Amino acid sequence: MSSESATQNLTLVQAVRDGLYGEMERDEDVLVMGEDVGRNGGVFRATQGLYEEFGADRVVDTPLAESGIVGTAIGMAAYGLRPVPELQFAGFMYPGFDQIVSHAARLRTRSRGRYTCPITIRAPYGGGIRAPEHHSESKEAFYTHEPGLKVVVPSTPHDAKGLLAAAIRDPDPVVFLEPKLIYRAFRESVPEEPYTVELGTAEVRREGTDVSVFTWGAMVRKTLDAAEELAEDGVDVEVVDLRTLAPMDTDTIVASFEKTGRAAVVHEAPKTGGLAGEIIATIQEEALLYQEAPVTRITGFDVPFPLYALEDYYLPETARIKDGITEAVEF
Repeated sequence: MSSESATQNLTLVQAVRDGLYGEMERDEDVLVMGEDVGRNGGVFRATQGLYEEFGADRVVDTPLAESGIVGTAIGMAAYGLRPVPELQFAGFMYPGFDQIVSHAARLRTRSRGRYTCPITIRAPYGGGIRAPEHHSESKEAFYTHEPGLKVVVPSTPHDAKGLLAAAIRDPDPVVFLEPKLIYRAFRESVPEEPYTVELGTAEVRREGTDVSVFTWGAMVRKTLDAAEELAEDGVDVEVVDLRTLAPMDTDTIVASFEKTGRAAVVHEAPKTGGLAGEIIATIQEEALLYQEAPVTRITGFDVPFPLYALEDYYLPETARIKDGITEAVEF
């Protein structure tokens, strides 16, 4: 088979759908469940066509009840299935939060290893699509704080398919947050065959020597744009896409910072309690003697996510990212 015929040009949401299809075809214990995931193909069409291919027993339309969706998936997982529940938006996950942190994350330790909980909880996440209230939150820090959970945020179609496959095959629960701002923003060559991208590994998207910028999800593209503009001014920016937030690839973070001595962190979530603080603490603990300047945080604000008119002011945009990076460089 030629390399050309072995790949396809996909958007991120198409890569998610392709990843689901591949894992369902590979393993009959994998099933998809959630609100409107069946005949309707999901609110963003991430499950389109799966119902027709695999039937109602493996593509299960559920009531509008997030706690019930996650709780049912936990029971299925404990007895050998690999359910992939979709929650329509990350802001709708809160009714299922108790099930996620009190049961899914603890099942292995509670049962002393007798049971595992191989579920992958998918949810579109993040802002930028002019959605109503509760549709645009970035609360990934909630889930990284819970031992027993893995937390994944892809930024490219290639990674979305590979990380999703790795999450589904993992023996423990994974919260898989899909940045809907870039669901259809661009296409990328993606292998047709199933493959995995290892959980817990970051990717250096752009090599640089002057400053390290750590980010994930939809902010990766904006940060890369800022880096290219800064390159015209002679600033060489290294961009590190964390991809997996728990477990976090601290080795790559520290190695990048030791090379540059300066850093910024970009995320959509509010500043207070956001993962930028955890990343900065890691740098302080592991690479303090390499530090040349304070690490800047380029984040959302400590307010409820705003509606339409103010959304672009809330999200880190290329200009604000450039300013934050420049602050670290010029200190």
